[in-house]
Amino acid sequence: MKLVLAIVQDADSDDLIDEITKEGYRVTKVISTGGFLKSGNSTIMIGTDDSEVDRLIELISHNCKVREIIKSIQPMNMPGTSIATLPIKVKVGGATVFVLDVVDFKRF
Repeated sequence: MKLVLAIVQDADSDDLIDEITKEGYRVTKVISTGGFLKSGNSTIMIGTDDSEVDRLIELISHNCKVREIIKSIQPMNMPGTSIATLPIKVKVGGATVFVLDVVDFKRF
């Protein structure tokens, strides 16, 4: 048995969960925040048989798209200078997926 953890953008999470549950998998969604952009993410947890991992990864890949956004950042400023934000283009989205071995599993 495996535990698949997928960290995805909030914008992709609802469609992904709909697709995964249509396939008969049980899903748990945990709200999370990314470190660099401090933007909303969802950590999706799915327990499955070893033979189903490739299908899950295919579903995640199909539903989580990379896109470009413009984000304003505040650079370091020197004392006595004004603080101005700089717009930068950043690629967000896609998914980060971890597949973990499950030693034991119980459902009550």
